[in-house]
Parts: sequence; C-alpha cells; structure tokens
Amino acid sequence: MVRPYLPLKALRAFEASARHLSFTRAAEELHVTQAAVSHQVKLLETQLKVPLFTRLPRGLMLTQEGERLLPVLTSSFDQMSHTLERVGERNDREVLNLGVVGTFAVGWLLPRLADFQQQHPFVDVRLSTHNNRADIAADGLDFAIRFGTGAWHGTAAQPLLPASLSIMCTPAIAAWLKTPADVVNETWLRSYRADEWTEWLLAAGLSRSFPMSKSIVFDSSIAMVEAALLGVGVALAPPLMFSRQLNSGALVQPFDTTVSLGGYWLTRLQTRPETHAMASFREWLLTAINK
Repeated sequence: MVRPYLPLKALRAFEASARHLSFTRAAEELHVTQAAVSHQVKLLETQLKVPLFTRLPRGLMLTQEGERLLPVLTSSFDQMSHTLERVGERNDREVLNLGVVGTFAVGWLLPRLADFQQQHPFVDVRLSTHNNRADIAADGLDFAIRFGTGAWHGTAAQPLLPASLSIMCTPAIAAWLKTPADVVNETWLRSYRADEWTEWLLAAGLSRSFPMSKSIVFDSSIAMVEAALLGVGVALAPPLMFSRQLNSGALVQPFDTTVSLGGYWLTRLQTRPETHAMASFREWLLTAINK
C-alpha cells in the first residue's frame, strides 16, 4: 500500500517528542510552541492511522508502533545531518593545482605534504610533475615550482631553495675517484644542459679543455640519480634533493666541489589573483623552507 505523503515537520516533531517523552521539551528543542508539536504529532498519527504515544498525566509513553518508528527516524535524521554538514564543508573547500618539477616534488615536497594537509584541510591539492617545462596558463596551474634563475616571462617568481650541483655515485665507483680528474674514466650522467659538467669541472680546478667523457642525457634528475644508484655512471645533481639516498649510504658525494646554476622558484602568472588556498600554500611553503 502506498503511504500518503508524511510531512517532515510532523516526523521531526514525533522524533523529538519520543526522545524526550515530552511535547514541552521537544518544543524547546525545535523552537516552536508545545501546541505546535502536539498538533504535528496528532497529524502524523492521523495519517498513519495508528497511535504513536499514550498520553499520561505526567508525560508520554511510546506505543508499540512508536517504538518501531523512533530508531528509524533518529537514524535517518542523523544521516541527513551528517550529509548536510559534509556538503557544507565541501562548498568551503578549494582546489590547488600545483605543477612541480619532479626533483623538488620527490626530494622535498612529498615528504612534507602531509603537514600541509593537516594544517590546511580545506585545500584539495592536485599535483602534477614536470621536467622543468611548465605552461602555467595552458595547464591551468595555480603555482609552478621549477628550477632556474627566476626569469620567466609573464610570471611572478619567488625564490625557494638553492640547488647547488655536485657529483654523486655509488660507493663502489667512488672508490676509484681519487681526484676530480678521475671522472674522465666514468660515464657522465647529465641533464640536457651540457654546461653543468663544464662548470663543475672548472669549479674543481680543471681546465675548460678537459676531455669530455661518454655521457647519458636525462630529462629528469630523478631518472638520472636512479641510474647512478644502479652503477651506470656518475650523476651531477642537487644533493639537497637526494639526502635520503646520501644518508642511507646508497650514494656518496666523493668531492665537496659544488656549482650553482640556479635554484627552485615558486611561480605563478602575474595576472592570476591569489586565492585563499594559494596564499595558504605559499605561506606554509616559505615557513617550512625557513625552518
């Protein structure tokens, strides 16, 4: 049998009255009059064609039908309240689209991202990695973290961390490297910037005419260092981003010589207004870096 439409007010009035076993206390909870609650309950009983309460001189007692109905309504109202709260929270959330050069993402950001989420739970992070080529506008990014000198047309750039480069390799390879000149006998693992090795050799006191070794070019320092871990050759990469591999002893830094050709920057379009989520991330990022 199809039941007639049951008004929400009547169901709410019954549920509150049944919990308190009092029309008066239910009225106080619902911020209406006692007469209004009594009327709504009577309306519900009429539509269901069963009594839900036994009216007593000093209160109410649930009938068998009322006892069956109460837990169903209480559970339903609790679920509705919880769902509405979540909908409201969701409306207050903001999406933050980040494009991060892979080396910085893996070496610095990811180990700390849980802290940002804990401090700013209203932000939903969408993180994509790149190999230092990011189109903020085309990719719909709020921020791009990349390596360079800070000179990107049409962008506002804020310095984050230096990224000095140094040689890293396995302990087995390092055992053969007595002086910087010994790297000529090893395979050089490098980025697409050929001048990085040249600048490091100069910083190590070798001449610019130092003979080039055989090399493998990578578009990602992550892949480059993975190759170094496998003993493929000697990588020239930022030790700061690979501290876990160095601290574990899987890689070593055979020489103290470093060379700086840029750093990591937080960039955004100059025309992009900063949202609450963007400001929260920027402030957290700078605070975490300066700890």
